[in-house]
Amino acid sequence: MTGGRPAAGGGRRVEVAPDRLERWLSGFRDRHGDLAVRPEPQRLTLVAADGTVAHLHPPPGTTAGTDLDGFLAAAREPRRIGLLLARQAALAVGVARGGELEASKVDSWYVQGRTAAGGWSQQRFARRRGNQAAAAAGKAAGVAARVLVPAADRLAALVTGGDRRTVEAILADPRVAALLPLRSARHLAVATPNLAVLRAAVPAARAVEIHLPIPT
Repeated sequence: MTGGRPAAGGGRRVEVAPDRLERWLSGFRDRHGDLAVRPEPQRLTLVAADGTVAHLHPPPGTTAGTDLDGFLAAAREPRRIGLLLARQAALAVGVARGGELEASKVDSWYVQGRTAAGGWSQQRFARRRGNQAAAAAGKAAGVAARVLVPAADRLAALVTGGDRRTVEAILADPRVAALLPLRSARHLAVATPNLAVLRAAVPAARAVEIHLPIPT
């Protein structure tokens, strides 16, 4: 489980590994009392006896269901997911089943950094940098097409991470169109992608996200 972090709309958000969720729920029940379960679109809401609320968001590739036992069972399933982590000059893609990577590929390309120069020099630099970034996105899409697309019919979801603009540029390539219906809303904040970052992203991609709003 990761530590709590601020959540949009207030409160905090925690990420719990599927195999630790039952223990987390037991502790939540001990602290706040018996739980009432309220199914909602795309999440399961728990309301404790003392009024404390927890919104459970299922891992990518599964649904919230209508009851807690079903949610727990679905979260623990060893689904196969794709991961696409990208920044302008680096890419890591992989296929994971449960907590293990079955296939992976990392790569990097040269993209010039920013400069403080102005005038026409700055404009030429910006064009050159933009061309390099576009070429890098094209190469990244080619890697994703080789690693992820052949597994598309076996993937429960695609989880992205890194620089959103770069990810969007990669997924706009027609070679990876088969991945678009699989894309999850979950987007991971990651460092410059490499194999270690990709491996660390697997549990984050599989985690149950729990939103604990501020009590009213």
